[in-house]
Amino acid sequence: MKSSPIFLKQRLSPKAAAAKKKRDIATAKTTKRKARKAENQRIGQSSTSDLHHSGGKVKRTSIKNNRGNFGRGTKKEKQWKKTVHLS
Repeated sequence: MKSSPIFLKQRLSPKAAAAKKKRDIATAKTTKRKARKAENQRIGQSSTSDLHHSGGKVKRTSIKNNRGNFGRGTKKEKQWKKTVHLS
């Protein structure tokens, strides 16, 4: 893995990486995901913002806000995911 030119965040075995790739591609090709991608292309992506789809609406969010969890920080987000979603 160290000789890989691409920095990989997850160190997966070749079998696990192949399974993950298959799942990711299947998720990306769902009708809902394809519709969102098409909508993003119609709206037009900007290098300074991300588009969020929620409640049938699209909201443009700054990269700074999005990466910083909207001012709440990412450490708290990790703790929130552990307590709320995984329990």
